[in-house]
Amino acid sequence: MRGVHTVAEIRAAEDALMARLPPGALMQRAVAGLVTVCTRRILRSGGYGARVVVLAGAGNNGGDALWAGARLARRGAHADAVLLNPEKAHAEGLTAFRAAGGRVVAVADAGEALAGADLVLDGMLGIGGRGGLRGDAAALAELLAAGRTAGAVVAVDLPSGVDPDTGETPGPHVVADHTVTFGTGKAALAIDPAAAAAGVVHHVDIGLAPYLPEPALTVLDDADVAALLPDPGRESDKYSRGVVGVLAGSAQFPGAAVLAVGGALHGGAGMVRYAGPDAVATEVRQRWPEAIAGPSPDTVGRVQAWTIGSGLGDGRGADVEAALAAGLPVLVDADGLRSLPSRFDGPALLTPHAGELARLLDVERAEVEARRLHHAREAAQRWNAVVLLKGSTTVVAAPDGRVRVNPTGTSALAAAGTGDVLAGLAGSLLAGRLSPLDAGSVAAYAHGLAGRRAAASAGYPSAGDVLAELPAVVRSLRGAVGAG
Repeated sequence: MRGVHTVAEIRAAEDALMARLPPGALMQRAVAGLVTVCTRRILRSGGYGARVVVLAGAGNNGGDALWAGARLARRGAHADAVLLNPEKAHAEGLTAFRAAGGRVVAVADAGEALAGADLVLDGMLGIGGRGGLRGDAAALAELLAAGRTAGAVVAVDLPSGVDPDTGETPGPHVVADHTVTFGTGKAALAIDPAAAAAGVVHHVDIGLAPYLPEPALTVLDDADVAALLPDPGRESDKYSRGVVGVLAGSAQFPGAAVLAVGGALHGGAGMVRYAGPDAVATEVRQRWPEAIAGPSPDTVGRVQAWTIGSGLGDGRGADVEAALAAGLPVLVDADGLRSLPSRFDGPALLTPHAGELARLLDVERAEVEARRLHHAREAAQRWNAVVLLKGSTTVVAAPDGRVRVNPTGTSALAAAGTGDVLAGLAGSLLAGRLSPLDAGSVAAYAHGLAGRRAAASAGYPSAGDVLAELPAVVRSLRGAVGAG
């Protein structure tokens, strides 16, 4: 699990650590990690003969970049520095840069320097910055965006101009090929739209961990997800493994029911009961003969969790109300989101995409996409439910403020029906007694891995291709925890 911390938490941890270190030692740890990434993973020459341009603002972020430029110059690089505010440039870093043979270039001449660069270090604005870039900094970011450098753009700690705590991009900002970040994760590197500007993220440990609090926002990995997967014991039966009811599909969208039931069958529950029209139920049974089907929630038998809404269409309001009134853990997706209570009293997981969440919150879709973390948290608190906001970086927000960001997202999931698979999978995990936060996190993670596997074999995969990869994904995750 990778923690994501706020600027205030990082600042407090840095102060606590620096009190135990010689002056400047913490910065040199960061610089050493930055240079190592640049020389071993980005510059094929290891730095020798490379043309490096440092974009340095005031403060420690600019200092990191200048010190890194000095070290690269001592390795044989040709280093130029563009100072956004020469009077406030980091004194020690600038002295070291000049002593190593680095050259200071005027902002007006930055375009020429950038044109020949093999590596650009973006140290214009660090985690203390708020708002988009302005003035010369915005102009330099525009030059980079226009392709004025053929070399790699490496952001120091995070791309300048993005909001570190929210993942928002409130104005002009740098779009990096790589970001070398120090100490812990930042929301800007995990949540779009800012994460899209970070490129490949490299984490450098500088010793902050003992001084950081338990994070409210986390990014899970294979081991975390494997540990959360339901693990049936020797005495388990189909009922103890969980029974999930699926209220999905319609005459217009029968495939939604087939896909949701398929996702549920691969989520660990011992039984799936489908509630829907006879014609749709027939299609479900033909594809999944192990599923039990009935026309409505009160006819399918006892369940331990409900998945509601995928492809449901109109005219099923009474069935939705009956399932919601049962007081069981529930996942609400797609059309089911139009029938939400004012607040949930029991475990609930909502799975909207940006357009659906915008409708629920009465805002524009673009606003949700620009402030994904903010709106997911707002909805979680309003409905007292975990909200899984689907998208390029899926955000899973709990009412108590905890958030998990899914790192396995892929454009392969941008196909009709993949959300139905996710809904069935997550609902099955709810029936398997996972909390809504865990069910949503695990489902999103496995779903993303299945999308990646499907893309590797099918190129442009369908929802059926993604569904077909789920067993292999679950098997590999369970194998990983077994090997551990």
